[in-house]
Amino acid sequence: MDMLHIILNILLPPLTIIFLFLFYPIYLFIKLLNCVRKHLCVENVAGKVVLITGASSGIGEHVAYEYAKKGADLALVARREDRLQIVAETSRKLGSRDVIIIPGDVTKINDCMKFISETISHFGKVDHLINNAGVSQTVLFENFSQIQDANPIMDTNFWGSTYITYYAIPHLRKSKGKIVVIASAAAKIAIPVATIYSASKAALLGIYEALRIELNPDIKVTIVFPGLISTDMTTPEIIKRHGSDFIVSEPVSRCAKAIFQGVCRGEEYVKTPSWIKWFFLVKSVCPEVINSIFNYFFLHFIKPYFKRE
Repeated sequence: MDMLHIILNILLPPLTIIFLFLFYPIYLFIKLLNCVRKHLCVENVAGKVVLITGASSGIGEHVAYEYAKKGADLALVARREDRLQIVAETSRKLGSRDVIIIPGDVTKINDCMKFISETISHFGKVDHLINNAGVSQTVLFENFSQIQDANPIMDTNFWGSTYITYYAIPHLRKSKGKIVVIASAAAKIAIPVATIYSASKAALLGIYEALRIELNPDIKVTIVFPGLISTDMTTPEIIKRHGSDFIVSEPVSRCAKAIFQGVCRGEEYVKTPSWIKWFFLVKSVCPEVINSIFNYFFLHFIKPYFKRE
């Protein structure tokens, strides 16, 4: 067994380089053709049933509006019923023929069962599941008064999506539907002072990449990597408060449109704003560069603020 590992350690590096050198141009050509095909074959969502969690504000709210403009029927889920009513009414005005609201908490299994059962009871099917509900928290890991305080982040960001997906899968198989999960750029480039948030989004990436294989070809999975988006969780005041006002946030409406277009094209991954993909590339090829940048900004801009607190 040790000899096998030695042989692989010696042979695989040069073989991989040779393979990439010969195959990569072919891969790029195939990817170009596939990109053209996706832009020509855009899904028509008129009359399709879309269940959106975290739909009372932010990305979830504006994704609902994008679907509404194209005539989709909506099931809107969130804890704030008053806000859901406003989003539902706006969605109807934009073009949705039928919109229902289902108040509840994605961290509770019984509520997640209710979201699916009420959607099926009303519409008879579900075509797209948008797992958007999430929370953020900025705190140095060692500053948690007790480590259990981190549980709500995992409960909402990870388990909230996992629970509802579990109950939606049988119905999505019947409709040949799609699962869309709103992860984060933090899933690939971990953010200091958001350690548990980054971990929860990385966990989403892991489970939904595995589910994409398990559920293929019946259900398609799109994973979204938003950068810093102007939502209730990241208002300019909050960004400035934490010493990160040098970062430019993307308007939430633009982010939602990119997500909707990517889903309708059948993209496996959506990165918004689009320039974030170049950070991922540098992280993959030269991880030390990204680590150095983050270390610099953390030491000079972020850590001093938390020390003052």
